Amino acid sequence: MTRTHTREKASLLLIYTGGTIGMKQDPATQTLRPFDFSQILEEVPELRKFAYRIDSYAFDPIIDSSDVEPGLWQCLAELIYERYSSYDGFVILHGTDTMAYSASALSFMLDNLAKPVIFTGSQLPIGVPRTDGRENLISAVEIAAAKDTGGHALVPEVCIYFDNMLMRGNRTSKVSSDNFTAFRSMNMPPLAEAGISIKYNASLIINPQDWDAGLRISTSLDTRVSILKIHPGITPQVVKNILCGEETRAVIMETYGCGNAPCKEWFMDIVRQATASGKIILNVTQCLSGTVDMTLYSNGKTLLDAGVVSGYDSTTESALGKLFYLMGQTQDNTAVKEMLNQNFKGEISK
Repeated sequence: MTRTHTREKASLLLIYTGGTIGMKQDPATQTLRPFDFSQILEEVPELRKFAYRIDSYAFDPIIDSSDVEPGLWQCLAELIYERYSSYDGFVILHGTDTMAYSASALSFMLDNLAKPVIFTGSQLPIGVPRTDGRENLISAVEIAAAKDTGGHALVPEVCIYFDNMLMRGNRTSKVSSDNFTAFRSMNMPPLAEAGISIKYNASLIINPQDWDAGLRISTSLDTRVSILKIHPGITPQVVKNILCGEETRAVIMETYGCGNAPCKEWFMDIVRQATASGKIILNVTQCLSGTVDMTLYSNGKTLLDAGVVSGYDSTTESALGKLFYLMGQTQDNTAVKEMLNQNFKGEISK
């Protein structure tokens, strides 16, 4: 299903946090260095053809995506909130390694979003001949500016645009370190696909309940979350250190298949000890696609009976952002467990 849209002049804020897309090769040293992002229209002159007003904001210093921390997400949320009334959409240029984490977290932190927030980046710097960054940036800008005939944004969500696909941010994971198809949304079709034209899947796009309610942001995050990946040969010491860690409030447990883990007595004793102490254990699958269903097999049912919470078809990145957000709202772990069953921003199929 597609929606008709207009190409009226729009105003956009291009936010550069760091990453490969903003690099150019120094002709003297042949090394990569960031270019002045205030000159983005000089670097990508194709953007002028849209006749949009495009302003830029660059973080100083820029941030390697491997160094991204929740503080960046708080800064992004506050920046978007401060500039929200001045722009029709926002494009965030970000390193690919942690882009899915940032997009997931921001999707929960921005409430009643009525404008596009599109993350994009590249595998090759924008200044090299075969870069994927140019197309990614141009299409992300066009999508961020797109409105329907009523003047509303076509995609008022936090998204990732990469390699001709627009994906919901909290449904997306990085799947390749060296292909242009770096990201995939395995449990949900793309919100839009760019070919000769951009085709929007309107039936999947989440619109605000009230277009005029105004943006609200939540920047209080509780990051006391660990991740435990189940694997053959895992030891009691490792499991106990992670599940029962003194400073850990919640654990994302990456399990086999549809949510299975060992049911050995020592393993389940530690799980029960952790849940009895009030810790949150959220079950997500290690598989690239599919969902957790702890009622299918006895091992999964044992986890369910021990108080483990289903993450359904959530990505690990989304589960992390959701836990940070929910735990930042309340110190009541029982309330957090109940809220984990809710679909807040299209992050799970439920």
